[in-house]
Order: sequence, then structure tokens, then C-alpha cells
Amino acid sequence: MKTDIQIAQEASLKPITEVAKALGMCEDDLELYGKYKAKISDEYLAKIAGRPDGKLILVTAINPTPAGEGKTTTSVGLGQAFGRLGKKAVIALREPSLGPCFGVKGGAAGGGYAQVVPMEDLNLHFTGDFHAITSANNLLSALLDNHIQQGNELRIDTRQVVWKRCLDMNDRVLRNVVVGLGAKTDGTVREDHFVITVASEIMAILCLARDLKDLKERLGRIVVAYNMDGEPVTAGDLKAVGAMAALLKDAMKPNLVQTLEHTPAIVHGGPFANIAHGCNSVRATKAALKMADYVVTEAGFGADLGAEKFFDIKCRIGELKPDAVVLVATVRALKYNGGVPKAELSAENMNALAEGIVNLEKHIENLQKYGVPVVVTLNSFVTDTENEITYVKEFCENRGCAFALSQVWEKGGEGGIALAETVLDILEKKESNFKVLYEDTLSLEAKIERVAAEIYGADGVNYSAQAKKQLQRLEKLGFGSLPVCMAKTQYSLSDNPELLGRPAGFRIDVREVYVSAGAGFVVVLTGAVMTMPGLPKNPAAFSIDVNEDGVITGLF
Repeated sequence: MKTDIQIAQEASLKPITEVAKALGMCEDDLELYGKYKAKISDEYLAKIAGRPDGKLILVTAINPTPAGEGKTTTSVGLGQAFGRLGKKAVIALREPSLGPCFGVKGGAAGGGYAQVVPMEDLNLHFTGDFHAITSANNLLSALLDNHIQQGNELRIDTRQVVWKRCLDMNDRVLRNVVVGLGAKTDGTVREDHFVITVASEIMAILCLARDLKDLKERLGRIVVAYNMDGEPVTAGDLKAVGAMAALLKDAMKPNLVQTLEHTPAIVHGGPFANIAHGCNSVRATKAALKMADYVVTEAGFGADLGAEKFFDIKCRIGELKPDAVVLVATVRALKYNGGVPKAELSAENMNALAEGIVNLEKHIENLQKYGVPVVVTLNSFVTDTENEITYVKEFCENRGCAFALSQVWEKGGEGGIALAETVLDILEKKESNFKVLYEDTLSLEAKIERVAAEIYGADGVNYSAQAKKQLQRLEKLGFGSLPVCMAKTQYSLSDNPELLGRPAGFRIDVREVYVSAGAGFVVVLTGAVMTMPGLPKNPAAFSIDVNEDGVITGLF
């Protein structure tokens, strides 16, 4: 079987101007980045603002396992299937981070015959958005430290600097660093930290801002530190907003590419879902809704992270109403949740399937709480048996969910027609009664505990002494009305990655809480989740190369 990158490199791409033409766009509506990539112009976005919205379909998944689930692959394949059925569809996805590409997870362009292309560009530098975000973030860091060096007029308490530098790479040694060493002219010595770019507040702001005006207002609200009186110091106080916005001006424009079957794909923004809000930009999603009758978008990792944040953060802030949700599972992943080692997942094992399907059951229950119709799809593997598929199908239908088999990895859009037809049927027959999980008026603690109990199934929440103080301070400063962004392991419904299936009798441990005032949410760090990942012993970078003809190999 060909690898993903081989399939992508052998594909025949259309010029992006032709892809845009199918959406009724002309070349003047685009800002071209070569033949196959373009940014959508601000003028075009303004021109289509008055159009009615299409239908919004979210693709999410069960908790990820080493067996693989194929959420992005399903999103791409579903969009391609809509195209084969003669429907006007656009796929709206996140941009991949370099961290996973060179680490262990790989890229995020889909797989098999359900990919977004050009695959190498998408997974590497693309149109430079992440570099712009990194630069804006670190400009703010430089201005902050320079302000302290130049007399500290704002009376910043250097022990209470909360702004972190960032880099879009897994580099664990940068998690905790000391800056300002050397001569007096080299700055004030203090402890500092790095986060990966996709966990940065600038990334979240870019993905939640409506336009350039909103972007600048959000940048101005960023809390970078506290002064000697315990009052917040903002990026606006540091006079950083204009320069940061200048760096982000082009990054604010959504990117247009295509799938292997030439379905338009808007790929923009890329926050992680385990440590950020895990969705593509509001601006891209809203543009897609004006450009197509059906928009397929995805949210990162399992539904306990990506979908919860899509609903409770992105839809709340962006005033979006999803019409349906597709929940992706695999027989292999369900058996893994039932205790089967990865090496033995190919064999039929009905007992393990019955044990592990409780993970799917919990995600179904969670999604139904939001009032959005649910379709469960099994991402098909050749090792799946009829008994296993029938068992999952009946399990889902008994819980009020539509069901469809997906073969998009192997067959592209053709393999997603059954899923597309099921989604279309649901959209026709069932109305979305979307509602968020909690009200703005609840306290931060109450919001955390609502998510922990309702979504994770926890018995309660344990707060560190530090987290308790931070919550009290944030409430006192007026941030209590913001939604919470839970940072948690993706591998379990709990904050312990070892607890698979549907764990019970556990509590969530909250160790730290801080406000992303510009993004408009409060980040809650649970368990041992890290905002700067590290590389494994044998990172994917070992296999990536480029030959003398400039052809990249080893990306997946």
C-alpha cells in the first residue's frame, strides 16, 4: 500500500484559481501563494457577509489511541463525498503544528485517499501563519523585558510575569528557563517559560477574532504580568498592540487549498485541543458557511476535549450553531479500550469490544447533552469483521444515534457516500437544538466542576492551594464570567492517561489556573498535561528527508 505522502505527491492538483472558481470566486478574491495555495482576501469576505449560512457539521472522535481513529481523514472524506453527491461543500480545518510533525503524531492533512494537498506544504511552513504568530508572541515578550530593563515605569513585579515565550517545536528543555543572565545590560534575571506556539494565547486570539479591529482589541487585553499592587498589566499598557497586529495582518486571512478530489478546503489556525481550544478559526468557519451549503469542520482529539471546547468556547464566542455532529470511532480503538494490546487488535474479540465500547457510549451521551443530532461512523479497517460492525451499529442505534460505515481512507469520497447520505438524512429529519453546557453567570469553580462531572464523569475536583488562590484572584479581577478551557490528557476521559474505557470513581486534579483575557477564556491545567511537549526517543524527524530533486520523504 502506498504511503500518505506517496499518494499526495502522485495526485494531480488543480490550480487554486480553478478550485476557487467552483465556489464563484475570481482571481481578484485571492492572494496567491504559488499555484496551489491562496489566502482569501478581506474584500471578498466583506462581499459575502450578507449571504445566508450553510449547514455546519462538526467531526469529533472517541479518545485517541495508538490504534488510530482518523478524525481528519473522515472530515476530508466526508467533504469529498458531498462533492460526489453534487453538493456544494467546503471543509474547514486547522493548520498542522511542526511539533507533532517532527515528534510522534505526524501531520494533520488526513490520510490515504482523503487528504488535503499540497500535503508537504500544509504540514510544514504553509503560508507562514504560525511564524507570524510566534513572532508576535515573542515581540510582546521582548517589549515586556525591555520595559523592565528601561526603568519599569509600570512597576511590574518580575516574580509575577505570566506571559511566556513560544516556539512551534517540541522542545522540553525550554519549559522552564532563566533569562537575563550576564551583564547588567543583558536584562533583569528572572525565571521564564516557553509554550508550543499552538498553545499560545496569540494562536487562540487569531482563531477567535472576527476581524482586524477585534484582533487588536483582544491583543490589548492580554495580561502579561501583575504589578506590585497585584493589578494586571496588559499588552495595551506596554504599547505592543499595533506592532503585533502588523505582524498578524496577513495571518488573519483564511487559507484556501484543495483535497485530492479538488473539494475546497479552508485551513486556518491551529490551537491544540488538549492544552488550547482545538478548533480552526471562527473567521474561516464563518467564511465557509457563506461559501457553501455544507461545511465540515473538526475539533481536536476526543469529544471530551475538542468537541466540548468547540461548543462551549468557539460556538459561544463566535455565535455559531452546529447542525450535526459526526463521532468517529474504530473497532480497533474500541478493542484497545477493552484491554487488547496493539499487536492483537486485528483478531476478532467480541468481549473486548463490549468492554471498550463504553468509551464510545460516554461520548455519545456527552454530545447529546448539547442538543445536536449525532451520527456515529466507524472508520473501516480491513481487519474489521461483520460481527464487530453489526455490534457497534446496533449499539449506536439503540442509543438514538444514526450510524454509517466510512471507507474514505481506502476509497476517498466514494468510501464516504454512505456517511454523507446519513448526515444529509439527519439534517433533513432532525433539528439542532444546540445549547452550551453552562451559563456565563456560573463561577469559574462551578464551570470547572460542571465539565468534570458532566463530560469526564468525575466524582469531583481537587484544587491545589495555588489553583485556589488563582481562581479567587481571577474572580475578584472580573474574569469569572469567561468560559473555561480545560487542559487535560487526550488519552482518557480522566486526567490520568492510563485510565481507558469509561473510568469511574476518580477526581480531576487542577494544579494551575490562568486567564487568557485576550482570547476570552480561563485556562485550567489538570493532571500532568504540559504546554510544551517533548520529543520521543525516536522522533518522526529521524525519517524525514529531502532528495536532490527537492522531493520530501518521510512525512506522514
